[in-house]
Amino acid sequence: MPAAAQLASKTGAVVTTPHVRAELIAHAPDGVSPGAQAWVGLQITHQPEWHTYWKNAGDSGLPTELTWTLPAGVSTGEIAWPVPEKIAVGNLANYGYENTVLLPVPLEVSTLYKPPMALAGGTPAMDVKLKASWLVCRKECIPEEGEFTLSLPLQGSTALHKAEFDTAQAAQPQPLAKPGGIEVNGNNLQVKLEGLPAAVQGKTLAFFPETPEVIRTAAVSGTDWTQSWQGGTWTATMPLADQRSASPTVMPVVVALAEADRQPGQPVAWRAEAPVAGTWPAAATPARAEVSPALQAALTANAANAANAAASASNTDLPAQPTGTFAMALLGALLGGLLLNLMPCVFPILAIKVLGFARQAGNASAHRKAGLAYTGGVMLSFLALGGAMLALRAAGAQLGWGFQLQSPGVVAVLAGLFTLIGLNLVGVFEFGRAAPSSVCSAQAKHPLANDFLSGVLAVVIASPCTAPFMGVSLGFAIGLPAAQALLLFAALGLGLALPYLVAGFVPAIAHLLPKPGPWMLTLRRLLAFPMFATVAWLVWILGQQSGIDGAGTLLALLVCMAAIVWAFTLRGRTRLVIATVLIAFTAMLTGAIGRNVLQVVEPAKLAASTATQRWQPWSAERVSELSGAGQPVFIDFTAAWCVTCQYNKKRTLADADVLADFDAKKVAMLRADWTRRDPAITAALTALGRSGVPVYVLQAPGKAPVVLTEILGKDEVRAALAAL
Repeated sequence: MPAAAQLASKTGAVVTTPHVRAELIAHAPDGVSPGAQAWVGLQITHQPEWHTYWKNAGDSGLPTELTWTLPAGVSTGEIAWPVPEKIAVGNLANYGYENTVLLPVPLEVSTLYKPPMALAGGTPAMDVKLKASWLVCRKECIPEEGEFTLSLPLQGSTALHKAEFDTAQAAQPQPLAKPGGIEVNGNNLQVKLEGLPAAVQGKTLAFFPETPEVIRTAAVSGTDWTQSWQGGTWTATMPLADQRSASPTVMPVVVALAEADRQPGQPVAWRAEAPVAGTWPAAATPARAEVSPALQAALTANAANAANAAASASNTDLPAQPTGTFAMALLGALLGGLLLNLMPCVFPILAIKVLGFARQAGNASAHRKAGLAYTGGVMLSFLALGGAMLALRAAGAQLGWGFQLQSPGVVAVLAGLFTLIGLNLVGVFEFGRAAPSSVCSAQAKHPLANDFLSGVLAVVIASPCTAPFMGVSLGFAIGLPAAQALLLFAALGLGLALPYLVAGFVPAIAHLLPKPGPWMLTLRRLLAFPMFATVAWLVWILGQQSGIDGAGTLLALLVCMAAIVWAFTLRGRTRLVIATVLIAFTAMLTGAIGRNVLQVVEPAKLAASTATQRWQPWSAERVSELSGAGQPVFIDFTAAWCVTCQYNKKRTLADADVLADFDAKKVAMLRADWTRRDPAITAALTALGRSGVPVYVLQAPGKAPVVLTEILGKDEVRAALAAL
């Protein structure tokens, strides 16, 4: 058996998807031992028209990532990226690979490596494990990943894939002896390279910067892009990116011959790390209603693309925020919290607080303590909720503001809680008769606990309604250091609690309340109905998440819970018998159909034809497809639990004149429903600098997308459409 055949590929060495065939291969001509040259690499064979990306993906996309698991004493170097090709995508351009490409990585074995013992009759081998992720695109983009395992023999050579590694080596850019130079001249970049081979001089070269988002990638000819030769010096002028995100002092760049000019056995590309002279212009800041081309690419790329691009931007490219900007964000959070008191989803909490103030009329001390306790509950809950979201996002979870109502379990629990509150207010039961005496005594000794818990409840039910006032600020908070982000959440909580805090400390406000009397009983009964209205809203939300079966099951269980509560208000032996029967029946019913509440039902796919269905479900692939066909797109990022979303939907997006304008401009209307947790939608919102809904985006080919205001007006939408 020849030495090359000693390479044993395990089952996990090849991963095949509908778009690529990926294989982990190796090349070790001198064996795998300390000091020997060895290579491993991921070879990707693409289906026709599909491609993956270079280290700088260009206007959109993500580079392939390789994560290795190796024995002690063994390490890998960086990917030796072959020269890419320029891939046009509409009015954008990417850098990547089609057909077959090998991404080679040097394998370094130190003297500390201890080879494993060979089994009887076998050959000692080293296991190399790889976890790889790549984004493969055509017009749509699909994130894919695979886990690979390869067993490398330690004795003899491994030359089975010599030809592939030789081809990859031939496609490596060769280092230039001179670094060349780059000069920033206004909004252009002037590149000068020396020392290129004589056979190359006079040829047209492709230019690939390793630093992303510096030049306008799609510029290819005319006044936008020029190149010339002066003897052995190659000079090129190219425009800076409209939304530049980097101002490097040194730029690694690659130049390459066109395919037709390449000669077998001769270098095809060259690399230089050129110092940058001149002053970079200030990075462009998009207007309030516009999104940069980079964000446009993120919107039309796949969820993983947008998520990783946003994470990369927040971790590496986000500049320090000016003090004034942060101070304005704090003020905006405070005002947003104040305005939150006017949102319908907060009305049930207002009802509880109004009743509490009425009970304590004339007791200034009780008002102050109640206001402080309520404020403490609100602020601590906002801090806990914000901290949990930041921590989960840092751990890789795709969550946004209001994520608690994306869980069917949380929605069901809240529906049960508001049902109990409503039953209590309407007089079905008194807490003292239905609860154990120990709990009642604790409530009597610590009445402030009720005020604190009402603050907690206010945050849980009201926080999803903050997006109309806090969409930009909350998106801004995600990119801040944790301490500053939590200050924004604290300011939001203070704004929500401020009216009650002020009312508790200003006697004149307390004196406006009438003295306790029979009217309080009527008020109490009346305030039960906002609670039941909230239950109806929560059941509707659950229906959007778990379907009609989930909503019906929740209603049945709420009826059973109400019956159990009523049974505990009875006296004597009847109470025990009826309560026991009802509890047993509820337990059986929960076991039989309770899972319907927690199930997540995928939304029905809307018909592809817009002739019968105006709104289509949003997906990155659908946006890319429509944009590639030259059709404008309007995206409604919405959720069933977002009251503002429903208001805008009924008041503005259903208006006959607005819809006529959409039809006249032939705008495709897509709806990104965030009622359920959806990482793709979360990633798209993050790319827009938002963390909650509603968000409205109008984009047309060749133009920067426009982000409309959260409280959507008819005139605003019609004006944006008229500008297409």
